[in-house]
This record gives sequence, structure tokens and C-alpha cells, in this order.
Amino acid sequence: MNRRAIRTLLCAISLGMSHAPLLFAQQATFDVLLRGGRVLDGTGNPWFRADVGIRDGRISAVGDLGDATGDRVIELDDRTIVPGFIDIHSHADQGLDAAGSAGSDGARRRAAPNLVSQGVTTVVVNQDGRSPWPIAEQRGRLESRGHGPNAALMVGHNTIRAMALGDDFMRPATPAEVARMTELVQQGMAEGAYGLSAGLEYVPGIWSETSELFPLVEAAGLGGGVYIVHERSSGMTPMWFWPSQDDPGPPTMIQTVLEDIEVAERTGVTTVATHIKARGSDFWGAGRALVDLIERARARGVPIWADQYPYNTTGSDGNTVLLPRWIFPNRGPGGAPTGGAGDVDYASALQAALSDPQDGEQVRRDIAHEVGRRGGPENLVIMDHPDESLIGKTVADLAAEWNAFPVEVAIRLQLEGDRNRPGGARVRGFSLSEIDVEEFSAHPWLVTASDAGIALPDDGPVHARFYGTFPRKIKRYAMDLGVLPIESAVRSMTSLPAQLLRLSDRGMIREGFVADIAVLDLDELQDNATFFDPHQYASGVDYVLVSGTLVVDGGALTWALPGVVLTPGDAG
Repeated sequence: MNRRAIRTLLCAISLGMSHAPLLFAQQATFDVLLRGGRVLDGTGNPWFRADVGIRDGRISAVGDLGDATGDRVIELDDRTIVPGFIDIHSHADQGLDAAGSAGSDGARRRAAPNLVSQGVTTVVVNQDGRSPWPIAEQRGRLESRGHGPNAALMVGHNTIRAMALGDDFMRPATPAEVARMTELVQQGMAEGAYGLSAGLEYVPGIWSETSELFPLVEAAGLGGGVYIVHERSSGMTPMWFWPSQDDPGPPTMIQTVLEDIEVAERTGVTTVATHIKARGSDFWGAGRALVDLIERARARGVPIWADQYPYNTTGSDGNTVLLPRWIFPNRGPGGAPTGGAGDVDYASALQAALSDPQDGEQVRRDIAHEVGRRGGPENLVIMDHPDESLIGKTVADLAAEWNAFPVEVAIRLQLEGDRNRPGGARVRGFSLSEIDVEEFSAHPWLVTASDAGIALPDDGPVHARFYGTFPRKIKRYAMDLGVLPIESAVRSMTSLPAQLLRLSDRGMIREGFVADIAVLDLDELQDNATFFDPHQYASGVDYVLVSGTLVVDGGALTWALPGVVLTPGDAG
């Protein structure tokens, strides 16, 4: 026994053995020992210097572990230990459900490389009201195949609404249909779901009334479940609204948040207004109004929260179509085209609409509406076009170059671009203002979430959030802009989502907690994904452990599949 251990032993004896556990820790052997780190424990408290010992998939000791040893000892040299990030709004479910054996694309996809490389150790899936059914079968598939991060499952409102209403869904539900949906929520919760997700801007949820949601959310909340709701609108109008086709007065984001507050207040169930935003150049600056609504509701005890991805552009693949869907010959419910690539000559469809004076006027009116909703001509960037000289330019650039109005630019992109692609080009709209992104980021009821799926480097275009959400929130909004402290940024992606989901042993660096951990080099931390080159892993995420197993080791992916499907109420 060395001198340090002897001093500790004598001190423990003099204090009535109150420090005996420390001596045990110093002599212990761990599976993994993280030595010499700065711990941000996830609570929002300042960092403290400590070693972290991991045994049997759990955090066994936190503190000065002295001469303790480990099967794997990782010297951190003041790098930062944080809880693994919990992605409360993830679309990783399809990737986690991919078939394939070790080394195949399916197995590599299930490892969720773009997510774990950011420090994500748990994903909450089946979002926007979409879920496989039954939940028990999805759980069984995931458990049999294995995956990198842990997964928590949700019941999808759109899924159960389609089951209850069948093909006749473009209307409010009857009391009998609401009762049937309530039974389905109860079934899903009994099969291990963490709550109800809704996508009220999508089919068939767009035809639901607020009163339909009350019993469904109450059923989800009986077992401590959460309600995560995609907005009916994210700006002045929802995505399905066209001025030429729809009646005035569609829901706005303000009405959306008021509905979420009403549901939370009426049911008492934890409600998350998911990927909160103020979309459209005519709605920028409204973030302050949305914040005020939420904070006034919270002040009177309403359990309303929100989540956000820290980017000023929406849409997974950047395929903004400025033309109204009603001109396309093969439209599904909600106006979306149903044909695959090459099935429709969209340029001919546009020409036919423009050839009619009344239709042509309506087309131009709708394009002008969509240009504003997507951020204005200066924020609409050409990402792909048969004429490569256009790539990287904005609609405003082309309007100046062609001496044309933005509406005419959108028409020309279709007529002179890819005739078999809606819009003729791939366009990304930067439809959010940094003013609002920063406004939302700063508040303690705001959870950081990716709204991203699983991607491999050979996949097509994806949003940069697939690879950079969590490092970006810490680096850009905490470290560079100072919108919030680093400690608060970490809390927004660790203990806060764990609190909302009632995960009693995750989300903090605590003895006895599951060893879901990330180690960050804050000097190197950086989101590297861009919108022209999105498949770029983040820097500065050096180690990530899921239940004590390294899924990122020294900055390199291990492709391990230690994740489990979480069950409400079970510790670990």
C-alpha cells in the first residue's frame, strides 16, 4: 500500500470509516477507467475534475480514484466528460430496423455512425405521428438485430388514426373512433412505448381536432408517458397551404403553440413542442412571442417544453419545391406528388397551367407565397441543376442575372432544368432567422434534438443536422456566440430529456447510472457537415460509450452494437 492509500486509511479510521469507500475506489479495478477529465455532469452545474470508473456497464465511481486500475485506462488530459446525448426527436427508426449481418450495410446503418459520432447514446424514435405497428413487433425486431445507440419507442398518432378511420380520414374523428385510438395508445404503452408522437401538419393528422387529442394524450400520460408534437404550422401558414386553393385563416405557429399549451394544461401530460421554429421571412422575429406564450404557461404550472435543432434551414434533403403541388397530375392527400422519379413531365404540367390565364395567375401567386415561406429569394440556394453554373447561386442572384422577378426564376428553373423533377432543380431554403434560432436556444425548457435519421457516407443529400447537431449547439451557440453557458447546452441534451422521459438512471454522470458517456475535446469540437458536403463527421468527440461499450474510440467508430430498447420504468 502506498503512502497516499495509508493516509487515506488513517483518515478514514479517524473519521469513523466514513471515507472507507474512497479507499475501495482507489484500489478497485474497472472495466474502463476515464482518468484526468473535467466532468460536466449534465445538471447544468460547472465542471469539476474527476476520474470516472465503469464496471458492468454502469458508472461505478466518480472522483479522485488514485491508484485504481482498469482493463482499459484512458488518459483524458483535461478533456471533458459528459453524459451521452439523448436525442428526444430522432428519425433513426428505419436505420435501426435495417436488416443485415455483421459488416453489411444494414449492420453499419444500425450502428448509427452519424449519430454516435456526435455523442448520441439514446434516440427517441417513431416521431411525427409515424410508427410501425404493433410496437411489440418493432421492439422484437430491434432487439433481435442489435444497434449502436439505445432506443426509446413512441406510438404514432397518424398511424393509429389511419387504423381507426381507414380511408375516410379527411374529417374529424367520431367518438367511437377516438375510443378506438385511445385503446391503441394504451396497447402501445403496454408494449413499451414512452408516449405519443403527433404530426399535425401531415396526413391524416391534419384533419384532427384538438378535442381528439385530449383522451389520447391522457392515455399516454397514465404510465408517465410524454407527448411530442410536430406543429400544424411553423410560420404564418402550414406546408399544405396554397393561397389560390385554400380558405384564408390557416393555423399559424402561434396557434400551434397555443394548441400545445391547451393540450398540456388540459391533460397534465408533459408536452414537447417539437423542433420549434419561426419559418418564413414574414414571420421572422416571432420567436420572442412564442417564448412568451410558453413561459407564461409554465409560470402557471403547465408542463409545456420544446425541442430545437440549431440550424436556420429545414427539410432533410434540401428539396424545396417552389411550384404549387396542385398543378401536378399525380397528387396524393395533402397535395404531395405520388409518382417516382421520371414518372411525370413536370415542365409540361407547369406549361399547361401557365397556358390558362386564370391558372397562370394562381400559379404565380402561389410561387410568390412559397418564396416568402422559404426565406425569400436571397435565402433560396440552388444545390443541384443540369446547368452546373447555377449551383451555389440564390434565386435573388439569378433574378438579378436574368433581369427577372423571383417568381419567373422559379418558373424558368423548372422549364430549363430537369423536366422529371418537381421544380426542375434541388433548392434549399434557409427559411429561419438566426435571431429566432438564438432566441429559442437560450431557455432552460428547450431540449436539443436532431430531427435526423441514420446516414452512411454513400447516401444522397441530407441535412447537416444528421452529423452535427450536438457539437454545433455546444460550439456555435455556447462557446462562440455565448447564447447560453456550455453547462446549459450540455444539460439541454442530457439530464433535461432524461427528466422529461423519466429515465431515472441516464442523463447524468452519477455513480450507479448507466455508463452512457461522451468525452469531448472542447478545443477541437466542431460540426463539419455542410449542405453541399453533409456526410462529414464532427471533430472533437473522442470517446463515446453506450452501456460501457466504446462505440467511438479515439475519434474512430468501432461499429459496435451495444444499444438496447429501453422500457419505461426499468432502471437500465
